[in-house]
Amino acid sequence: MASHDEKASTSRSASANIGVVGLAVMGANLARNLASRKGNTVAIFNRHYDKTQALMDEHPEAGFVPSADYASFAASISKPRTALIMVQAGKATDAVIDELVKVFEPGDIIIDGGNSLFTDTIRREKAVRETGIDFVGAGISGGEEGALNGPSIMPGGSAQAWTTIGPILKSIAAVAEGEPCVTHVGTDGAGHFVKMVHNGIEYADMQLIAEAYDLIRHGTGLSPAEISDVFAQWNKGELESYLIEITAEVLKQVDAASGKPLVDLILDQAGAKGTGAWTVQTALDLGVPVSGIAEAVFARSLSSKPEQRKAAAVLPGPIDTWTIEDTDVFIEDVRLALFASKIVAYSQGFDEIAAGAAQYGWDIKKGDIAKIWRGGCIIRAQFLNRITEAYASDSGLVALLTAPYFVEALDRAQGSWRRIVSTAAHSGVPSPAFSSSLAYYDGLRAERLPAALIQGQRDFFGAHTYRRVDKDGIFHTLWSGDRSEIETEPSSH
Repeated sequence: MASHDEKASTSRSASANIGVVGLAVMGANLARNLASRKGNTVAIFNRHYDKTQALMDEHPEAGFVPSADYASFAASISKPRTALIMVQAGKATDAVIDELVKVFEPGDIIIDGGNSLFTDTIRREKAVRETGIDFVGAGISGGEEGALNGPSIMPGGSAQAWTTIGPILKSIAAVAEGEPCVTHVGTDGAGHFVKMVHNGIEYADMQLIAEAYDLIRHGTGLSPAEISDVFAQWNKGELESYLIEITAEVLKQVDAASGKPLVDLILDQAGAKGTGAWTVQTALDLGVPVSGIAEAVFARSLSSKPEQRKAAAVLPGPIDTWTIEDTDVFIEDVRLALFASKIVAYSQGFDEIAAGAAQYGWDIKKGDIAKIWRGGCIIRAQFLNRITEAYASDSGLVALLTAPYFVEALDRAQGSWRRIVSTAAHSGVPSPAFSSSLAYYDGLRAERLPAALIQGQRDFFGAHTYRRVDKDGIFHTLWSGDRSEIETEPSSH
């Protein structure tokens, strides 16, 4: 029987223009996507050679160039070499990088296409750069289907690396309105940062859709199949998106064995892989409110606490009986509340992108980010064209929801939004993302917030000082005794 080295001997003589390390579903699908595009020859490597062999056996038409070790893998790729890593984020990624650095040369490029934390990407890029090798952190969205047929790709890294990898990534990216859904996001960790925020927005979008479904189900008594029709209709208008489309599909699915709606048989505990939590944690570090995203993350956490939820059955609920006088009007109110809350989620996400760019020195063009999210990715939606237009008209928008289109949309929706949040509260139907999004909206538009009282409290117990609206300077009050006020620092500070 031939050895692995003999099976992969072609890798020593063949010449690929890109290699893929890690052949689980995402890596295998990206390798197939690359191989199907004109001009690409793909080298493949997996730690366990049986996966390499299986992929070649299943797709002989791809013309893959296999290798059984890192040295052969490097030898099979033309210079400057480019390798796309598709392994589990964390230690596995570090291990592959270490092996590739041993066999790659200055000018070669390593791309991490996994869901890595952007600060890890910053660290890795700095370390790899010292060897003369370029390191690129690339966010890839679209799941298994997107990997195979065209994902949205968010690469960071140097401009030099983008010159080499740009044409390759454009060849496999999704296409929206004639444009490939990939752009050079910025240096070092910028690509993974933007992908992280993308996932945070995805959490919010999914939670808002779930709340809309829950409200309609409780308020109208419609079946999942009937609510599927509602979502299918919504998908023909301003809410048109991949997530609305698949929601309609999920809701109409019937369990073959029982004949019951499948959604009623799925355990109501939502999983998470960490990127939503990273989005919220990073926003806290940056001082950016992303309350809609945060509530979506917390809602998943709450759903996964079955013992607490079981024990909480003793807690009293509302006394009022929930009655809907006009089902069609109520459903339209839910639709508008969903649209308004969705605007807030995206606005908060782009606020975080802007803050991250300022903190880490990235030149991120927010309109370009909205463009590459129009296809391939999970949050792809008609709505994203409006975001691109908003930033094209005013690249310095202080908040996305202040753009004229969104101001009009929020004005049109806010009556419904307020009715739905009020109705949910009165009826005891949890709608944390709807309500927190409305509270954020009202916080932004408030002429004066109660933060003045909080500053007074902070100064009282901790001498944290405060500023005044009527004169310059930083002040502290002697709250005990004569309660006099003193200026603690020169006004120029």
